Amino acid sequence: QVQLVESGGGLVQAGGSLRLSCAASGRTFSNFAMAWFRQAPGKERALVAAISGRVGNTFYADSVKGRFTISRDNAKNTVYLQMNSLEPEDTAVYYCAARVGWLNYGLGPEEYNYWGQGTQVTVSS
Repeated sequence: QVQLVESGGGLVQAGGSLRLSCAASGRTFSNFAMAWFRQAPGKERALVAAISGRVGNTFYADSVKGRFTISRDNAKNTVYLQMNSLEPEDTAVYYCAARVGWLNYGLGPEEYNYWGQGTQVTVSS
């Protein structure tokens, strides 16, 4: 029903910036929540940022607050994650997720029903 494709990952030095994009297709985009999760080796998949449908309320994990910004362009069916002041601890595979059928975002990965394949972000010290 919904296909998600991430892009924009790569290798960057500490202090640098990256912008991740998630393009959605197959379903009306504007009325469901979207989120970015990340998973580092040996760690659980954790929410980084989320944005609700319609109103566009946002949530950020404490570890990225003030450095990352989530946004959505409903006309382009795309969600972005702007990542500034990157730290080695940000190194992970970043996944785009959709909560189809829900206006508000959830905090756990089990609350999302569609996922992209992930894009690697590596931050060197």
